[in-house]
Amino acid sequence: MTDAPTADVAYDPRLWNPDLAPTPPARRTWTWWHIASLWIGMAICIPTYTLASGLVAQGWTWQAAVGAVVLGNLVVLVPIALNSHAGTLYGIPFPVLARASFGVQGAHVPAVLRALVACGWFGIQTWIGGFAIFKLLEVMWPRIASLPQVLPAVVGLGTGEFLCFMAFWALNVWIVLRGMDSIKFLESWGSPFLLAVGVALFIWAFSRAGGLAPMLENPGGTTARLGSVFGAGLTSAVAFWGTMALSIPDFSRYARSQRDQVVGQAVGLPGTMAVFAFIGAAVTSATAVIFGTRIADPVALLARVGGPLLIVISMLGLTVATLTTNIAANVVAPANGFSNLAPSRISFRAGAMITAVIGIVMLPWRLYNDAAAYIFTWLIGYGALLGPVAGIMIADYFVLRRQALALDDLFRRGGAYEYRRGVNWVAMAALALGVLPNFPGFLAALGAVEVSGLWRSIYQWAWFVGFLLAATLYLVGMRILHPAPALGRAGGAPAAESADP
Repeated sequence: MTDAPTADVAYDPRLWNPDLAPTPPARRTWTWWHIASLWIGMAICIPTYTLASGLVAQGWTWQAAVGAVVLGNLVVLVPIALNSHAGTLYGIPFPVLARASFGVQGAHVPAVLRALVACGWFGIQTWIGGFAIFKLLEVMWPRIASLPQVLPAVVGLGTGEFLCFMAFWALNVWIVLRGMDSIKFLESWGSPFLLAVGVALFIWAFSRAGGLAPMLENPGGTTARLGSVFGAGLTSAVAFWGTMALSIPDFSRYARSQRDQVVGQAVGLPGTMAVFAFIGAAVTSATAVIFGTRIADPVALLARVGGPLLIVISMLGLTVATLTTNIAANVVAPANGFSNLAPSRISFRAGAMITAVIGIVMLPWRLYNDAAAYIFTWLIGYGALLGPVAGIMIADYFVLRRQALALDDLFRRGGAYEYRRGVNWVAMAALALGVLPNFPGFLAALGAVEVSGLWRSIYQWAWFVGFLLAATLYLVGMRILHPAPALGRAGGAPAAESADP
């Protein structure tokens, strides 16, 4: 946060509050290690595990599954680093940066889209963590599974499971309400422990399967699917962090320099995803040898592993892993997004509570029943929606404005980013047209309609199609309708002086 604007800067209270204001130099304390720890903590989670294990469970080789994840994360690292630049240079969060391309009012659209996707992730991750707690308590107190039913049948959840879900929900909310420094502390100290949990699971599979060779043997019926690595597999891996490719300024605004944010993300993201995806794929492959069937869900697997002590330790580790990811990836962005809707009335904490409540209302346990639907419908589906936003923002900041923003105008009406009544309709049109080619394939993935193979093929590349098409249309439209966009002075704001340009 920063102090209130000075008297000579007339910020609009509808566009400004302390949570959205540029981060002052005194609060830019995150080193490359803090950034790397953030990504390690987010990447080591059950969805990362199931991203690869789900592909193996569906018949992919472990090589193809891990290859898709590794390649996808190397690709998505590029837009993540690019969108981080403005956050570090100007100290602004994602909803404020989006005002440059979408307009001071139009930015509500990408901010809310990102926020709603994050609410979905918050609910799913909270359910995963709550279920791990349930399994942990079930070992120590078996009666928790047979508590009297108090919820309506339509909810589809037992009393014990719901109580554990709400306990984990409350823990997430408590930590977030303590502020960004608590998130930095949690990520810095939680990450090494989470890596140890993953390695322990790998060692167990190694010993039970009888060595690395049988563990990594692809059972009969498993296919290479190398072609799919460059289609749905790659797209789902990119879309996995496509949310953070937009909202990463929410964190990079706290980095000490551009070097810290770039090095931290390069160290923390691709390698960690590769390691944990390999663990997920290898362990799932080993379960075919150990149990005679592939078990993609680590919670279900750990419940079959063995003694109570091991289950307790494992479930505790999974709970911590889910907590670190959920807070960093699924609360900060929607909290800022909702705050952006009415800065004078909705603070960061209020936005976090809105996110948390929506996470309950959506009944996330019903969304996480099918790993295949999670990968190919959920991930690719929202990738089709958010890819165009990333394309527009990157094209605007790097190509059109050459990294120069008029910082004060991001917080007031009638300035460089007013466009037409606060909305840049070029960006809105590019967003809609970027989403349009993927819409038939998305409906087909839901089973709502039948479409030709062409539309299905386009949908397999949804994030890339939307990103490239929207970026191109945006640049063409802006060159025609706004040939001379107002440029600020890169790094000229007082709040950004400490950051390396």
